[in-house]
Amino acid sequence: MHAYLVRVFGLGEGRLLYADNSTCVHGEVQAGDGAIWLHQVSSRFGLASPKSLGGANGITAVMVDDVDAHFAYAVDQGAEIVHEPVDQPYGYREYSARDPEGGLWSFMKALVD
Repeated sequence: MHAYLVRVFGLGEGRLLYADNSTCVHGEVQAGDGAIWLHQVSSRFGLASPKSLGGANGITAVMVDDVDAHFAYAVDQGAEIVHEPVDQPYGYREYSARDPEGGLWSFMKALVD
């Protein structure tokens, strides 16, 4: 998932931490000055893949400088697009895409700075 998010959505490469058995136990991608944590499925923490649940229960929203350029890049990289760039009545231009696990991502920019 880490490599996909970096390649397809252009997110920054964050840390990957491995257990002694070489299993990745924590991953991060960078979005602006923030980090998005990636975790394994875990019944202990109630973490499940959206794909296994049959849908996502939230959206990860990422601010980008140019929604249309970001969209074009994601399409070129094979992203599954949910909706193309559109100006929303709540003041953002945005588009949405799904990751391979069914997670929903929106990439947006305020219409008025």
